Amino acid sequence: MRRVRCMAVNRTIVLLRHAKSAWGLDVEDHERPLSKRGKRDGLAVGEHLARHRIEPELIWCSRAVRARQTWERAVKAGADADRVNYDDHLYEAVAHELLKLLRKTPDEVRTVMMIGHAPGIPDLVEKLAPRDGKTELWNRMDTKFPTSGMAVLGYDGHWSDLRKQSATLLDFAVPRGKPKK
Repeated sequence: MRRVRCMAVNRTIVLLRHAKSAWGLDVEDHERPLSKRGKRDGLAVGEHLARHRIEPELIWCSRAVRARQTWERAVKAGADADRVNYDDHLYEAVAHELLKLLRKTPDEVRTVMMIGHAPGIPDLVEKLAPRDGKTELWNRMDTKFPTSGMAVLGYDGHWSDLRKQSATLLDFAVPRGKPKK
């Protein structure tokens, strides 16, 4: 049973770049599946979410095969969400387009997750969170926001009011699965 939560305070935004996709296949970019490493990393994403008790009420997920498979692997490893909206607009979206989509999140949602692509997801973190504090996290993201990179932001307010520099960067992780021996 879910906890009853107060409106418009302590919201969480999880921005995830899909896991590693396969290359060299004779398919359109949108149809590229996860690579072997991507499948392992998708499981690691799910383990990370479960371990940190991050349970989104809503996920906005790209319809690209690699993004959908990332979430499927995460669920297989223990991740959970109330609802997943697969949306064509996340594929090749830039930060301001992703922000518009986040603003459509219903106010009863406390934790929202977005599974998308670079450069949109990393750019959205830059757009939402000012660079004050959390220097080590920003340095890691500046070095690279790789596949399976996951930024967690805090936000106080209604989703429709989400604006540039209105969130706080709380964490940045890159869950990686171990290859089988």
